[in-house]
Amino acid sequence: MLRCDRRPGPERPPLARLRDALAAALVALACLLAPCGALAAWAAYGLADTGRYVRTVAPLAADPAVREAVADAVGDGVVRELEPGPMRQTVGPFLQDAVRSFTRTEAFGTAWEAGNRVVHGAVLHALRAERPAPGPVTVDLAPVVVRVKQKLADDHLPFAHRIPVRHTRIPVLPAEDVAGLRKGYLVLDTAARWLPLAAVALAVTGIAVAARRRRALTATGLGTALGGGLLALAVALGRHLTLTDLPDPAYRPAAAAIYDALTGTLRTTSWLLLALGLVVALASWLAGRRGTPAPPRSPAPEPAPEHTRV
Repeated sequence: MLRCDRRPGPERPPLARLRDALAAALVALACLLAPCGALAAWAAYGLADTGRYVRTVAPLAADPAVREAVADAVGDGVVRELEPGPMRQTVGPFLQDAVRSFTRTEAFGTAWEAGNRVVHGAVLHALRAERPAPGPVTVDLAPVVVRVKQKLADDHLPFAHRIPVRHTRIPVLPAEDVAGLRKGYLVLDTAARWLPLAAVALAVTGIAVAARRRRALTATGLGTALGGGLLALAVALGRHLTLTDLPDPAYRPAAAAIYDALTGTLRTTSWLLLALGLVVALASWLAGRRGTPAPPRSPAPEPAPEHTRV
């Protein structure tokens, strides 16, 4: 009777199992911190830098949806500044057309950049100030009205000289939101400095501690790729929620263009994390396949002696 005995493989030492468990925890934490660090760095160094922000939104001055939204908002605001009566009824339509025409000029690009710089600087100052002023964050858009008035005067429009230019402080950030945004900004600023470094340090430590380092490296690559994919999904979900929450659907095309411009760097970072993780995991797996020794060949049977042959 033949009996086939299966011998169990050698049991791994408790120390090796402990090292692998610790490495798995460190690698998992590093892969979790990687997309969070990328998000914090984008918010702190991309959105919170006035120069970068203005360079990002400057091309939007040529976007038709943004032009239309600005024309409607500024035109309605200027018309509301006129006194009710025949003047508003006469000049109002011309003002709307003039503002819409103004958005197609090079001067609008200059006004767009200047307006965004003023608004962003005011908000950033409120977030960074040690003692923020009470009340909402406001800006003065009178320079834009001056440009529109000058264009109407150049076109010899009647009553153009009577358009009032008032230095009205327009709120861009409600007072009740300032305190919460300040706390969020401080958290993001701190996270942007330490989360990326912590993610790299944890990943390197996890790989160094692991008893099976190649497997730990492969797991790190896969986890990084998963984090990049989740970050890209979060950007897409944030876009959907942002556009859905707009009260006026007419402004959704403009809001979509602005959202896509501001999150362009974040989307690129998410795809870089995904690609880098997959490359590292694939390279580690291929290196492991090449380094696996081939199974030993069984020796060929020796020929039988001459006297045993029939």
